[in-house]
Amino acid sequence: MKVANRLGVWMDHTTAQLMEYSSDDFEINTVESKFTEPLHQQSELHSENKMHNKENHSLKAFYKELMEIIKNYDEVLLYGPTDAKTELFNLIKAEHRFDKLKIETKQADKMSDKQQHAFIKDYFSKLLNYDNSFNK
Repeated sequence: MKVANRLGVWMDHTTAQLMEYSSDDFEINTVESKFTEPLHQQSELHSENKMHNKENHSLKAFYKELMEIIKNYDEVLLYGPTDAKTELFNLIKAEHRFDKLKIETKQADKMSDKQQHAFIKDYFSKLLNYDNSFNK
């Protein structure tokens, strides 16, 4: 039986912190959105419409980059304080290449690295225990 690859993604609209599920060591990889503070400051000189278009373009590129990473996993938990997780979830569900992906979203505040590791570990262990109860 193949072991499922599991990934937790804490995210907002500017940053995503990705952590693979494991009970031992953990490593967080960070993906940054290209829509940064200097762009906001520059945008004051431009129209609101242009700023909005740049923001949308940057956000789509950010989500696309995350989707390229997520495609390598079997189960994914998107969590964080903003609607970014739901926006990414909806984009993923709209693409058929992700039909076999088990994905869920959860509301969560800003967390330290250790808190994220505990959150991911707790979520996937509960999920594994739940799945195992049906396999008996």
